Amino acid sequence: MPDLEHKDYHILPFQFARTPQGDMLLVNEGGDFQFFPRETFENFVRHRLEPTDPAFFALKSHLFLAQDELEVSLQKLAARYRTRKSFLRDFTTLHMMVITLRCNQRCAYCQASSAEEDARCFDMPASVARRVVEMIFQAPTSHPKIEFQGGEPLLNWPVLETAVLYAEQCAHESGKAVDFVICTNLLAITEAQLAFCREHHIALSTSLDGPASLHDACRKTRGGSGTHALFLEKLDQARAFLGPDAVDALMTTSAFSLHHLQEVIDEYLLRGMKGICIRSLNPYGFAAEQAAALGYDAADFAACYLEALDAILAVNRRVYFPEHFAALLFSRILTPFATGFVDLQSPAGAGISGVIYDYDGSVFPTDEARMLARMGDRHFCLGNVLRDSYSALFASSRLKALTTRACVETTPPCAWCVYQSYCGADPIRNYLETGDELRTMAGTPFCVKHKLLFDGLFERLRQADEQTQDIIWSWITHNPLVAQGHEDA
Repeated sequence: MPDLEHKDYHILPFQFARTPQGDMLLVNEGGDFQFFPRETFENFVRHRLEPTDPAFFALKSHLFLAQDELEVSLQKLAARYRTRKSFLRDFTTLHMMVITLRCNQRCAYCQASSAEEDARCFDMPASVARRVVEMIFQAPTSHPKIEFQGGEPLLNWPVLETAVLYAEQCAHESGKAVDFVICTNLLAITEAQLAFCREHHIALSTSLDGPASLHDACRKTRGGSGTHALFLEKLDQARAFLGPDAVDALMTTSAFSLHHLQEVIDEYLLRGMKGICIRSLNPYGFAAEQAAALGYDAADFAACYLEALDAILAVNRRVYFPEHFAALLFSRILTPFATGFVDLQSPAGAGISGVIYDYDGSVFPTDEARMLARMGDRHFCLGNVLRDSYSALFASSRLKALTTRACVETTPPCAWCVYQSYCGADPIRNYLETGDELRTMAGTPFCVKHKLLFDGLFERLRQADEQTQDIIWSWITHNPLVAQGHEDA
């Protein structure tokens, strides 16, 4: 049979893959996607697609092909690409301060390998905290966010107060705005501390792993007692002072909770949480030491996560209750806007979107890099605020080299993966697992997990009815009213 005449159009850059259903998924450099039957795809790439075909119009409008307007199409595609990379403009926005390693809990999966409650040698001195704050306000961003971490940051409260007051002073003098978050287990919080948080508009981020049986399996006091009951008491107290929206919670999925995520969801709803984030275990600190007891396969996590996501979507037919990780991934798929999530950026957010300052002033590009240092390997340490200038830390050859190894566009096989536009690199975890920051990602837990999650999300987008679509957009826009019209459906 003679070859058909080639049609007059230009094919713009895109990635593609065959779906489990047998058709083709196409994703371009701007993150737009299209599904087509295999025959339509073949006609497209062989320049046989008729201009009257509906697929032709879809491909043209979504910048997969161009006719005479090639330069205009490339400019549009470049604008979308710049928008997706806009997180680079402000450089480092998230600044995490580890003001103590001491903790009143010893969680089984603690990634930071926290220190004993009386080990004050692991407290950040006030002089170091002030120097860290000065460093933060040298960053080009006009709106830094300071996150106080530990250990349990409440155990070094005087230094936390000092840092907040000094940061507010620096913000006033520089004309910048500043936000504060305290990552706390809440167990030691007092009314005086809550009053300070209310006065200075400090949000609280805490941890709830589910009902008592699941929460207490991993989150225990230093004496080995469960913390669920005291946590709920302190949660109510914090909400009374700050309002329900000022206290958010995360959960960490362990082997104990992996197959009980419905119980976790029910607990979050029972306790009046405004949403949930189902996150997987990271292989650092105590979690690495107890991997055999706490860990699980990446594919198992993805399967359980997607099952839980379906349950949460069903809940949202009655009440607004987003799953925050899915909301972030859906935003990356359905909008061209940067999400600010440092784990799924290219180049990775390590050091250039977020940075962490250890209790002694040491600077690391990510919390995971600091955790690795706690395990005895300071490979990723950028320097120290007490001896290094801002430019020495953030324009260093160490950070530049890390950034060059943190781009999915140059990482095999990420460079030709259909999900490249939505995914990111993790050079710190690569180094932990192989001793090399750059590696072939095929078959790694990071790759397996995210590929399966994206597979599942795209399948749900394809099957979504109008109500489910509205629910997803309500998550992306943080606007419950988007899905409100279906409440009585």
